[in-house]
Order: sequence, then structure tokens, then C-alpha cells
Amino acid sequence: MTVKLMSKQSIIPKAVTEYDLRLLRIFRTVVENGGFAAAEAELGVTRSTISVHMSNLESRMKLKLCSRGRGGFALTEAGQAVYHACIELFDSLNDFSMFVNNLGEELIGELVILCADQLDHTMQQKLAQVVAYIHARQPQLHLILDGEALHHIEKSLLQDKAHVGLLPSYQQVEGLHYRTLFSEPIYLCCSAQHPYFKLSDAQISAEMLSKTASIHPGVDIDPDGREQLKRLNLSAKAYQFDTRKTLILSGCYIGYLPLSYIQQELEAGQMKIIHGDAASYPFNLSMVYKHSARETAKVELLMAAFNEVFGLDMPS
Repeated sequence: MTVKLMSKQSIIPKAVTEYDLRLLRIFRTVVENGGFAAAEAELGVTRSTISVHMSNLESRMKLKLCSRGRGGFALTEAGQAVYHACIELFDSLNDFSMFVNNLGEELIGELVILCADQLDHTMQQKLAQVVAYIHARQPQLHLILDGEALHHIEKSLLQDKAHVGLLPSYQQVEGLHYRTLFSEPIYLCCSAQHPYFKLSDAQISAEMLSKTASIHPGVDIDPDGREQLKRLNLSAKAYQFDTRKTLILSGCYIGYLPLSYIQQELEAGQMKIIHGDAASYPFNLSMVYKHSARETAKVELLMAAFNEVFGLDMPS
């Protein structure tokens, strides 16, 4: 039997250059935006320029990567393979960059903190101290402090796209570590426009609560909270505290909010608490980070900052 050996030749006929990487980044952006037109805004160039770059890439690789025309944008089989290889390539480059960065004492690049809830005045002051702590020690870091949906923060942490998340401790995702920053009670309340505002707690029965339009917090909260919610007629949903407060202030719903978010309204006679501690449950805010994160030095810096500001014990 005669076996014919195929020569192993790279589809890019020479070592990968910076220009090749640039073209591959453009290709990846086009794919992830679903076509040339949609990629214009992100790339900051015209469709015709993108087309030239894509033609150059196909010429250099000697492959047909995509079809574009009246039928729309579509990857070829080779294009799909190259796209997945692109993801691995740029992930590897990013891993290498982060590895080298962690070897030095001076940290560089982004430091990402994501918050699931809007920050009240107290939390703003605390986080400002965290930022000051970081800036005093590593001023060259590019700090990103932003709000995101809870599930997006968990995903970003697991994918090493964020270093720390500030989340309510309603669940614990495998692969993430949770450290409680503070805990406060969350109370059932109504506004001055609601019929219950003029009633005493004794006049508001469990049967009345079970028929009253109420707000679900939008997440699977802790067991104590779930027991409280079972008593209510959940006919609206709002995760963010500010949007939940808006629903309550309408006078159409009752719902749960932390004391810190309603103190001003309580003092102004615009809201009241229903059944006090008997209808409350704890709200715990945690600092969350990934086990074995890629950029451990940055996570450790954040842990030290939160320990200093919130008086936490550093984990062993």
C-alpha cells in the first residue's frame, strides 16, 4: 500500500504579523456583529473599507471565509473554523498579557468592579474610599466601576471579564466566592397614596395582604424572603430598588425595600412600613470574586481595599 503524505503548510504563508492580527480582529468584529454594515459603528470605518480588509484577509489565508450579498452575511465552513481559532488566539494573547502583568509589582490594565444595585449615599461613600485606597497604591490602573444585571456580573466574573462584583447574597454560584460586606433588614412598605397607609398593622390582616397587589424582587431571594413573599399577591416585578420604589410610590402596590432606601420618605410621611420586623427579612450585600481568577494580584488588591474600608477579615 502506498500512503501519500500531504505537506503541512500554513494557510498564512508566513509568520503571523501585526497586520494579520489586525485583519483577524476586524474579521472577528464583523462575525460578532453579523455583517459588514452592523460592524461599521464599532470599527469606525466604512463598509467598503471593511470589505477591502476582508478581501485582504481571504487573499492572505487563501480561503473563502464568508459570503456577502443579497442573501446577507454568512460564514463558510472555513470561516467558522477560522472564527473559533480567532477566539482561542486572542484569549491566549490576553492570558499571556495578564500572566506577564502579574509578574511585576506594578499592575497595569483595567480593574473592573460591577454593581448589581444602584448605590445609596452610604455605599457611594464607602466605594469612594475603596477607589481612593486603590488609586493611592496603583494609580496607573484604569478603573471601571459600573452597574450591570446580576446574571451578567456572575458571567463576567466567571469569564475573567470583571474582578469583583457587588451582589445581593440570594444565591451562590459554583466557582465564585462570596464575602458579606453588610446586612440590613428589608421591610414591607406602602406609600401615602395606598389604602393601607391610614390603617394600623392590626387592621391589615394576612388575608388582606394575600389579595393586595405586590411586587416581586425579580430574583430567587433567600429562604426567609421567600416565605414572606408567599403571603403576597405578586402582580408586578422590579429588581432595582429605585424602580421598585417608583412602583410603591404610585400607590398601586406594596413591596419590600431596605430601610436605607426609604428613610427619607418615612421621615417625610410619604411611605410607611407594614407589620415591622414580623414582615421583614435580611438583605445581605456581598463582594464576589472568582476562585483562581486569572489576575489574582488585582483581586487581592481589591480584597485588601474592601477589608480596609468595610473592616473585613482577609480570607486565609
